Amino acid sequence: MKTITIAKGDGIGPEIMDATLQILNAAGAQLNYEEIEVGEKVYLSGNTSGISDESWDTIRRNKIFLKAPITTPQGGGYKSLNVTTRKFLGLFSNVRPCKSYHPFVATKHPVMDMVIIRENEEDLYAGIEHQQTDEVVQCLKLISRPGCEKIVRYAFEYARVNNRKKVTCFTKDNIMKQTDGLFHQVFDEIAKEYPEIENEHWIIDIGAAKMADQPEVFDVIVMPNLYGDILSDIAAQISGSVGMAGSSNIGESCAMFEAIHGSAPRRAGQNLANPSGLINGAILMLKHIGQGEVAAKIENAWLKTIEEGYHTYDIYQEGISVEKLGTKEFAQKIIQNLGELPSTLKAITDVKNETIKILPYQRKPNKEKTLVGVDLFVHWNGLDVNNLAEKINTKINSDIELSMITNRGIKVWPNGFEETFCTDHWRCRFKSKSQSMKNSEIIELLNTMLVSHLDIIKTENLYHFDGKQAYSMGQGQ
Repeated sequence: MKTITIAKGDGIGPEIMDATLQILNAAGAQLNYEEIEVGEKVYLSGNTSGISDESWDTIRRNKIFLKAPITTPQGGGYKSLNVTTRKFLGLFSNVRPCKSYHPFVATKHPVMDMVIIRENEEDLYAGIEHQQTDEVVQCLKLISRPGCEKIVRYAFEYARVNNRKKVTCFTKDNIMKQTDGLFHQVFDEIAKEYPEIENEHWIIDIGAAKMADQPEVFDVIVMPNLYGDILSDIAAQISGSVGMAGSSNIGESCAMFEAIHGSAPRRAGQNLANPSGLINGAILMLKHIGQGEVAAKIENAWLKTIEEGYHTYDIYQEGISVEKLGTKEFAQKIIQNLGELPSTLKAITDVKNETIKILPYQRKPNKEKTLVGVDLFVHWNGLDVNNLAEKINTKINSDIELSMITNRGIKVWPNGFEETFCTDHWRCRFKSKSQSMKNSEIIELLNTMLVSHLDIIKTENLYHFDGKQAYSMGQGQ
């Protein structure tokens, strides 16, 4: 028996969790449950994270967390429990199957069957933001090699274990050549280790358009955090219903499983809610812990129920549905169908109890790192960039040169266009005239800017790694 942690959550959460647990027990899942309380009551008790230390201990002890939706109160500085859980427990991979159930659930894409695997911890979701000038704020996009390797390898392992034939990578590395470029580079490296699985890369904008128009051409898609957050919801919606999708959040030691929809407090206590999202989350959980046969048994019974036309109100359609069922009745119908196979929808017959291996990241040897320059970001209210360049050039020593000034990434000096709109936020790039620069020279440069009454708001060192440029050029450079 495997002991897991459960949380019934808020709104419709207790109803759909009770329905899900009834199905798990009836199907013979080898599970024990430890229940914790998270969400609205915990928030309103004064805990801004929505979870107690004791509950954390329970989750960390059991490693597996099945969670119903929760309500995060508006205002008051309350933090998203989902984001907190993912980061504290190292749940680096979000897995979102998106499949259509035509003709029983309305969709424009009747043969859609794909899985979106989203990096879960970094990218812009690091949440590192600053206001730097009166007119400009920044958000740092952090992409790490360990983060890329873990999520890409998981995507290929998921495809291997689940008999998927192709893994597609979405990035925007034609613009973000360093961050998204690293993600794409790691994808290409790891793809070579899986020659039996087809691989391809799409730029995110045209890839998203293709996915929305012809999702059937994709199988497994892996991508950085922000893109994956947006596209996984789109994919779930165009498959037929966000309310029916489950997701998993996988880490090296812990995992969390849930429905992707919210707590729907207006539907709470009415025996109306569709428990399918949490049921599908529980199916993913069973596969993750090696109870694939029970997972298949539940999924086939759920598919049989859907194709027989026994539907909750949210997917009920005149002429297709046979009967509109409440939450409890829907769960009981699934239980009645345990052991049955669907006849129209594709049955789950290729059952594997193999779990996906997650290998610890192996740190690479350090590269040779050479400091070659520095970007100084300046808060300056002037309008003529030539005045700023002159102000700088009259002060710096002969070993350092001002090579470029950009505004919002666009090169405006030298040879800028007067049509380019500029804010009060300027990046001034300094390069050493020799092959390298010393940190002491950057300190000297900062002191020079201080004497010139220039407001330096940020510095970014420019490096070569193993002789390769490791920073972006200015747009238009």
